[in-house]
Amino acid sequence: MADLVPYVPPSWVRNLRKIPSHYVELARRNTPIHPWHPPGLPGDFKLCIKRDDLTGSTLSGNKVRKLEFLMADAIKKKCDTVITCGGIQSNHCRATAVAARELNMDCYLLLRHKDKDPPAGYHGNLLLNRLVGSHLMLVPYEGYESGLKMRMENLAEKLRQQGKSPYVIPLGGSNEIGLFGYITAFHELTKQNVLDEFDDMVMCVGSSGTAAGIAIGNYLTGNKLKCHAVNVCDDAAFFYKCVNEELVSVGLTDVHAEDILDIIEGYKGKGYAVSTTEELEDIVRISSTTGIMLDPVYTIKSVRGMLAEMKNNPSRFKGKRVLYIHTGGVFGLFDGRIEPVLEAMGVSNHVTMWKDAANHVPAL
Repeated sequence: MADLVPYVPPSWVRNLRKIPSHYVELARRNTPIHPWHPPGLPGDFKLCIKRDDLTGSTLSGNKVRKLEFLMADAIKKKCDTVITCGGIQSNHCRATAVAARELNMDCYLLLRHKDKDPPAGYHGNLLLNRLVGSHLMLVPYEGYESGLKMRMENLAEKLRQQGKSPYVIPLGGSNEIGLFGYITAFHELTKQNVLDEFDDMVMCVGSSGTAAGIAIGNYLTGNKLKCHAVNVCDDAAFFYKCVNEELVSVGLTDVHAEDILDIIEGYKGKGYAVSTTEELEDIVRISSTTGIMLDPVYTIKSVRGMLAEMKNNPSRFKGKRVLYIHTGGVFGLFDGRIEPVLEAMGVSNHVTMWKDAANHVPAL
């Protein structure tokens, strides 16, 4: 088991309720911020990117920050098994599986699976889930409150009957405990001079925890930035409801999500985890021109939304200095969906055979 580290919150956090007492060190913190010039960026905007895709290797992305607090809570409660849920290529499930194995816990993953989906093979996040020995349970594609939550509770009860001590982690790790992952991340951002150097911050929202943590941190430090979150599933009403519940859970009853967070709708495409050809082509264009890899489920949709709003609705932003938070998900690129797009665009066709070193360099 990893050592529990006492959590010392910044002064502006100390009046919140349910402040965690400890965390476990899983993330590589102080991820860099640097300028970013993706194709389609309007010339009057200055865009930088916060590289939370670099919080680790197999534990990379935004989920590891939440897991530092969630897994600490599991350790304090002397649990030996974690249960969580997500999509078939869930980044959260992969990060949870890896963290559980590092902490010597078993892990059960309930993965939403549509009938038309390929079987749970060995691609993308599924490969890593299998490598760390997690238990994969394929379930119908259903809502969290209407199905997944009950399934996890029933599984936890069965494991208790078998002598196990399970710990249930909600969808995306988003609750009043996981919330502190991105409240803490906002503290990191303040030390990187974000409050002075930017006007707006943009991220994606899929389970609300990251956006809620950032928005709360911004609110508690004076609302100096305008926070935007591009939804990749559901709608603005759903996410405002989620964030409002998290505000109440930590004792912030004098503010509403609608006042501290701008949900940008209209860019989820065909739906959660479903890619259009245009989205996949933009992943290729951005990676081949800037070296930044975006994933097909979250970051490409939020970046497309951000760039479109900059172009078509610039007054939505407080200013022209924008910070985008890259929440990771690179392993989702390895599920095979982007391969035919690469071939069709010719980006991956720079392959030359050079058999004999004594020969002249082949034509380039």
